[in-house]
Amino acid sequence: MACSCSAPEPNSPAPGFRKALWIALWVNLTMFLVEGYASLQSGSVSLLADAIDFFGDSANYLLSLSVLSMGMVWRGRAAMVKGITMTVFGFAVLGRAFWVMQNDITPEPLTMGAVGLLALVANMGVAIMLFRFREGDSDMRSVWLCSRNDAIGNIAVMVAALGVFGTGTAWPDLIVAAIMGSLAITAGTSVMRHARNDIARGKIVAAAYDS
Repeated sequence: MACSCSAPEPNSPAPGFRKALWIALWVNLTMFLVEGYASLQSGSVSLLADAIDFFGDSANYLLSLSVLSMGMVWRGRAAMVKGITMTVFGFAVLGRAFWVMQNDITPEPLTMGAVGLLALVANMGVAIMLFRFREGDSDMRSVWLCSRNDAIGNIAVMVAALGVFGTGTAWPDLIVAAIMGSLAITAGTSVMRHARNDIARGKIVAAAYDS
């Protein structure tokens, strides 16, 4: 027997969220190419980590766009994929930092600082644009966390560049890379926890709607 009262509809994306995602997608793809090239030229692990993060964010934004019009369960599943990606990225950065430490490679600080500043400007613009969506569902929250973490990572890369310039060693770069990796793991875990809650809530809503 059908329920006489209608179940609440799944949460809809906030107005303007789709347009913000497209802008964020193109900004991140552009910065991935710029930072990726610069990381190869400078030998910086933290800059390479930031470039890979830009690419990962681009893929995440594309994934968000593909499920934006779907229900809460599918948006929660998309956020779960992003949370797992962020966590894997964090462990990969830690592994790369360990490899560079073993091979005693010192990066070039001027390229690190200049490109880090450019990336900071790009990420701050995206973070400000996405700020009003930070309290939405797990998918919106994951997008906000990606942008916030990127801005923090850019500042850290610039600090690492100053450290490498001042000490002439790779340790500042390695320390920042380790921090960025740990931050990605923490944020990824948070997104996965939020996604599980959204998936469970979405299934309850769907079951009530079908009854």
